[in-house]
Amino acid sequence: MPAYNEGSALATPLAALCQRYRHIVVIDDGSLDDTSAVAARFPVCVVRHAINLGQGAALQTGLDFALAEGAALLVTFDADGQHTVTDIETLLAPLRRGEVDVVLGSRFLGSAVGMPLHRKLTVKLGVLFTRIFSRLKITDTHNGLRAFSRAAAAKIAIEQNRMAHASEILDQVHRHRLRYCEVPVRIEYSRASLAKGQSSWAAVKIACQFLLGRILR
Repeated sequence: MPAYNEGSALATPLAALCQRYRHIVVIDDGSLDDTSAVAARFPVCVVRHAINLGQGAALQTGLDFALAEGAALLVTFDADGQHTVTDIETLLAPLRRGEVDVVLGSRFLGSAVGMPLHRKLTVKLGVLFTRIFSRLKITDTHNGLRAFSRAAAAKIAIEQNRMAHASEILDQVHRHRLRYCEVPVRIEYSRASLAKGQSSWAAVKIACQFLLGRILR
């Protein structure tokens, strides 16, 4: 769970997660608030970046930490309360059956409660971008709910520290020929999560960062 300045929101998803799961890692990405202190109130591992590096870097830190601790299945989960904890089992089921290597959550196969029209259009454009450049037939993109087998997680090397990491992960799924599928999940938007979300202009910058990363690779 990557978290940056999520002290006011973090307790709710952590309380729900801790009721069901024992192995939870919170990566405090150099927060300036009480994110680490809130996380420390729960039976979770807290890894802290000394400075803010970006969500991509936080996710890579979390994947590396979980792999080093021997994790067999890994799930990424946002800290802002948008995700539904019960969706995790939906993500893990195809992995446990050995059908795929990566499972991606899709709000468009499931539901997106309170999603503004402009956000929906931005995400849909992201889906088109991914289908063109990463050649993955997906219905959603930049969804923080994902699950990986251990072998798949070991192949993911996130170099885009900021928000372009989501496109980079999908690109690596294609490049490494990892088997993948999408499952329906529920995303519930709040005023706080919308305020932290990406604008349309930010989405353009993310696309440019991703393309520049591919050129320089």
